[in-house]
Amino acid sequence: MRKEMPTMLVVDDDEGIRRFLSAMLTKQGFGVLTADNGFDAVEIFRAERPAVILMDIRMPGMSGLKAMSAIHNLDRSTAVILMTAYAEVETAVQAIKDGAFDYIIKPFDIAEVLLLVKRAFELRRMREDISVLHRELSESFRLDRILTNSPKMIELCQTITKVAKSTATVLVCGESGTGKELVATAIHYNSARADKPFVKVNCAAIPDSLLESEFFGHEKGAFTGALARRRGRFEQACGGTLFLDEIGDISPSLQVKLLRVLQEREFERVGGGDVVRADVRVIVATNKNLEELVRQGTFRQDLYFRLNVVTIKTIALRERPEDVRLLAGYFLQKFAAENCIEITGFDEAAMDCLLRHDWPGNIRELRNAVERAVVMSTGREIGPEDLPEQILHSAGEFEGLPRPPFDGAVRSLRDLVHRYEAQVITESLARNDGNRVKTAHDLQISRRSLLYKIQEHGIG
Repeated sequence: MRKEMPTMLVVDDDEGIRRFLSAMLTKQGFGVLTADNGFDAVEIFRAERPAVILMDIRMPGMSGLKAMSAIHNLDRSTAVILMTAYAEVETAVQAIKDGAFDYIIKPFDIAEVLLLVKRAFELRRMREDISVLHRELSESFRLDRILTNSPKMIELCQTITKVAKSTATVLVCGESGTGKELVATAIHYNSARADKPFVKVNCAAIPDSLLESEFFGHEKGAFTGALARRRGRFEQACGGTLFLDEIGDISPSLQVKLLRVLQEREFERVGGGDVVRADVRVIVATNKNLEELVRQGTFRQDLYFRLNVVTIKTIALRERPEDVRLLAGYFLQKFAAENCIEITGFDEAAMDCLLRHDWPGNIRELRNAVERAVVMSTGREIGPEDLPEQILHSAGEFEGLPRPPFDGAVRSLRDLVHRYEAQVITESLARNDGNRVKTAHDLQISRRSLLYKIQEHGIG
């Protein structure tokens, strides 16, 4: 199938210039439309929507500047390159401030024209790609796509839907690994700011001495190494959302400045005096108890109240056990596909281990455990032997069994568990006269898992 040529519009009241540019651009592979005045240019644009327009400024009837304004009212993303005489350069520069892509001076250089046109088309493609990416992100963070069977999670999604429609500052709190960043992302992509930037800062990962510059940017020469002006995260997030993770780790001095930004919606760059407006929605997250930090005097009470407009508490995985099987299955499919491994699922014993584990690391721990199991598996099903040891030997697996003796020679908890497992298997095999099927049944594991453990411990 023939690839469609990118289309552009050439507008000039000089027929010779129109013919020359049309022939040159057609030879370069562009589809070219032409018009000899601003009125026709607007009508052609309305009907054909060319991506790039090459247009003279001075034309009878409607000037190129007025035509550009009318075209941008229809589609602001259209790149307009203006052609001008040397005496009108000042007008062309002002036009760039008003939205023109660039300008060229008559008589123009052919190479310069081609370069500008190609750059304009490249910018258009980049904007279209970004637009597609934003749509895909918005679609992927639709709340009706969240995997859950938990009433608590459904209630949380309903809360996110309500909060996303507002512009209020949001405090997301909860344990590590419970998806605080995903909550912030879902709020952004379900809000009216979804097509604007979503900027993330991990406050705990940046040295305190650099965090102010990271937030607000700096002017050239503000400190050693500041070789040029730098826009901070508040400026980068203009019109969109700024997510500040681990907010409980910022210093008292920075807390004061953050409070001012939230209250006044303005700030100054480090080393500068110009006031910068901050059209930004702020979402913060922490796994710390901010109320306790306020009582201890390490977190400002007024900042806490300013952040705590709306609070969303994420749900630990142990509080939503009905989602373990669902999420484990999702991660299994994901990592099996990524690693080109054919696995049908978890066997009964492996799933039982997952269901009985209390998941102190929450969804992050489950995700990592399933990825490890997929990589380590040698069969078509995930067995207990494929799971990480801390899950396989969860306390719940030994309910009803006698406590192991501690002889003082054990070097670590893992060594203790390893010895105890060998002892339990050996004693169970002895009780069942070596019958491995009965032993596996007594230990509530699969025969395959038992055989693996017998080999692992060197049990005769």
